[in-house]
Amino acid sequence: MKAAFLVLVMALTLNAGIVGPDPAEAESVLVFDAARNKWVRKEGKKVRPGFGVYGKSPVERELVPFEGSYKAGTIIIDTGAKRLYRVEGDGKAMRYGIGVGREGFTWKGKQRISRKAEWPSWTPPAEMRQREAARGVTLPVRMEGGVENPLGARALYLGNTLYRIHGTNQPWTIGQAVSSGCIRLTNEDVVHLYQQVRIGDLVIVK
Repeated sequence: MKAAFLVLVMALTLNAGIVGPDPAEAESVLVFDAARNKWVRKEGKKVRPGFGVYGKSPVERELVPFEGSYKAGTIIIDTGAKRLYRVEGDGKAMRYGIGVGREGFTWKGKQRISRKAEWPSWTPPAEMRQREAARGVTLPVRMEGGVENPLGARALYLGNTLYRIHGTNQPWTIGQAVSSGCIRLTNEDVVHLYQQVRIGDLVIVK
């Protein structure tokens, strides 16, 4: 049983990133120690900065000049540059580093934020379960938010699509094309973005 759990953990890591409860509330969390190249469970309510759930992004969040006639609150996702901009107005935008869809899973278009969720549950699409089954990996039909959940600390749902802007505790994947089409930020950054976003805000993916 323990071996099967570890296989599932590693499989989800390769696909979308594994996260845990807020360290301020958790008695223990499962995190990846890159220095030791292994998964370990951290006890207590403190998690070392840059280690696991709230690891720092390799791309610093920054308020930057931004040209365009976009309404304040609009989110612009530049998949080529792997950056997300939230327009603040007055020629400024908050810039975040992101991970994007890997080859064959990229997309472009306009959607609106249809739902927001803290520590969301995850329901892998049937296509994803079939795809992973062909690789010998069994994904759950549904997974509650928590240590094993790949959606991270927050999720912003895009229209009625299967795509989301969500968190990850794999900060080293920011700036890479690694997902199945969703846009990922570090948990720290997605919490910051989540606090600014409103239902109905426009998201433009380029």
